[in-house]
Formats: sequence, C-alpha cells, structure tokens
Amino acid sequence: MIFELPNSDTREIAKTLVRIRDNGVQSTTSRVLTLIVVAKATDDLSAVIDAAKDASREHPSRVIVLVTGDAHAEHRLDAEVRIGGDAGAAELIVIRLNGEVVHHLVHVVTPLLLPDTPIVVWWPFTAPVHPSEDQLGKIAQRRITDAEFDPLVDALYNRRNAYAPGDSDISWARLTPWRGVLASALDQPPHEMVVEAKVYGPASSPSVDLAAGWLVDRLGVTVTRMITPESQQHCGCSKRRNVVPVMRAELIRPSGTIVLEACDHNETIAVTMPGRATAKVAVNLRTEADCLAEELRHLDPDSAYERALHGLTRVYYPVV
Repeated sequence: MIFELPNSDTREIAKTLVRIRDNGVQSTTSRVLTLIVVAKATDDLSAVIDAAKDASREHPSRVIVLVTGDAHAEHRLDAEVRIGGDAGAAELIVIRLNGEVVHHLVHVVTPLLLPDTPIVVWWPFTAPVHPSEDQLGKIAQRRITDAEFDPLVDALYNRRNAYAPGDSDISWARLTPWRGVLASALDQPPHEMVVEAKVYGPASSPSVDLAAGWLVDRLGVTVTRMITPESQQHCGCSKRRNVVPVMRAELIRPSGTIVLEACDHNETIAVTMPGRATAKVAVNLRTEADCLAEELRHLDPDSAYERALHGLTRVYYPVV
C-alpha cells in the first residue's frame, strides 16, 4: 500500500503515519531501529529500496529514504509512505527533495525518527568524507558507507583517515564468507606460522584491499596486493551480487602454500593445501540486502573493520 504526498512537508508525513497507526493498518511497536538512506536522484534508487526492504525482514525498521535533487531549484518536497507488501517488514518513507532543503536533511528526518530506538545512516553511493561529522552521522549510532560504489577514487582511504567508532562499510561485509573459509583453512594442521601472503583481485575492488589490510593486522607479515583483470571478477555475475571479492589468496608457510581461489562463477572457493586434495567450499550468493542485514546486526563499533583499515598502511602494492 502506497500513500502519495506530493508537494508536502514533514508535518503532513508525520500525520499520515499517525493516521495509519490509529486506523490499525500498520503497527510500529515491533520496529527495532530507524534506517536513514541518503541517495541522489540520479542513483539506482530501486536497487537501494529493494535492499532496504529485504534487510528489514530481519530487522523491522522505519526506513527513511532521502533522495536529494537540485539544490538550486525551487523548494519542493514530495513524499510517499509505503506499508505492507510494498515495504517488506518496514515502514518505508521515500522523500524527494529539491531546493535549499537538501542542505538540511537532519531537520527533515528529526520529526520522523522512532523514539528510543537506534539510528543508522546508510550512504549506498556517494558518502561524506567524514561520515561521523556529517549532520546525519552525528545523530546515528551506526554509519554505513560503500566504497565499492562511491565515485571518489580514494573513497576507502577516506574511510581509513576519517574513521570513528560506529563507522562501517558494505565492502567489509562482502568479505565475511571468504574470511570464514580462510580462517577454517588456517585451523587445519600443520599449525605453522604464515610467513608471507598475497591477495589477488581487481584494482577497483576495495574489498580486496580490506582483505589485505585484515591479513596484515591478523598475521603481522608482509601482504602483497596483486591486481587481476576486471573481467575475471564478475564471471557472469552482476557487480552487486558479487560473491567472492578476492579472486585468489596465497598463504605461504614453511611446509608449503595454502591457496584459496574463486571458481565456478564465483560461487565456490577452492582450497588447496600441501599434501591434500583440493577441497571446494560452496558460498551462498550474497546480495546487497544480505550485507546490509549483517551490518545492522551489530550496532557497536566494529573493531575488526577498524584494524583492517589501519592495516592498509602496511600492505605492499607492487609497481606495475
């Protein structure tokens, strides 16, 4: 069910939400957080809204999607309130903004925040250089960015330099299945120290850089970040449904090298260990909604992500 509110204001949106609640159409008692999504009118809004809807099935939320347009245009605020099947398990409010109001987003969302619940801000595309100092970031317990889709070339390094507790990035969540497989491989005997490591992936994938930073932090050894052709990354999968960001990893130990390699259209990781037959581990297809839902499970600071960012300074990048 969708309620259209053209040329409206936040007072009218709030009244609509109260009217829906009083009429028994939708209950708000099960909402566990407020998720604020910030995007531009030129971004892929349908993909963002679908991801927020799907993630809300695990985390019932009030989702406020702020779509900013032309700051120099005439002031206008158009909204729609979605409930039921059109909003997943969320209360979905899409607000399209033009004019001076695009510079005052915090004042737009303040009357619509759920009381006594955490606030999460997600920038699925372009993010502030300092998320924690942004007007919305200041009121949020968790600030989620996505260096993979941020047009800034140095987006990941902005995340490192501007990190504050509560920051996280979808590029880090994309690594979770791969990190689990790698940790399991190192749990197998012989339990020798890793003396060197290499990770391979496309130059444009910040997840590969984070993987290298994570290994530097965890292993305390030289980790080399190698570049593979972009075409190798996707293997028929769309970018947003990428399963294994790291195409290959080599963990060098005195008795031999452990190799993890993505295969079968990036849905399987082949693990090769000295003296053993190659094992293949299936990895479930991971969507943007899966990664977002993972980020929403823990609203406390992600210390592993912070250490991976700091590890970037010690990653070796060969001169091509």
